[in-house]
Amino acid sequence: MEIVLVLLVLCFLLFVVLAVRTARAVKRGVERAGVEARRSLSQAGLAARAAQPGPVGELARTRKELRTSIDSTRAVLERGSAEDPALREALGLLDQLHGHARHLDQEMGALMAAEPDRRRVTQRLPHLRERADRIRKSADALRHAAQERAHRYDTDELDSLHQQIGIEASALRHWAPAEPTAGPSLPPEPEKRQLFRKDGPGAG
Repeated sequence: MEIVLVLLVLCFLLFVVLAVRTARAVKRGVERAGVEARRSLSQAGLAARAAQPGPVGELARTRKELRTSIDSTRAVLERGSAEDPALREALGLLDQLHGHARHLDQEMGALMAAEPDRRRVTQRLPHLRERADRIRKSADALRHAAQERAHRYDTDELDSLHQQIGIEASALRHWAPAEPTAGPSLPPEPEKRQLFRKDGPGAG
């Protein structure tokens, strides 16, 4: 009876653990979907404002270019970071750079939304544009270096494989048939002696 109770308690605890994990996974999925939806909406609004002329449109284009550079670089680094420690280190640097980019993006967003004086926006635009260009160039440098690293790695691997295949192909072309193996040696035949019958005189 005690064993049955213990099993029931263990089954109940297992059910609770699985239920909690499932609830957390669902919650993370909902939060992730909400973040993606808000980001998509923000990107659509930013693209629409980037098409406008004037300082506000320029700010929107600057924010859009900055986001694109950071996101593109992250995608390239994450793609190879699982196998390359150097890319994982570069990803850490990108995280720091992303912090500056996010702060600048919020600053430009607040200026676009809450500053009615367009002359002030125009005055601040060159400085904001310069900061954005510095961040974007750093992100682009990381991305380009990672792409060149991946290209070089593939080229070296392909060259090595090409050499190995060439050696193997050469060995396959130049082959000689195996020498026939000699069968087991037979014992020499006994010497045949011819018996002569002497029919002449004196023959017994």
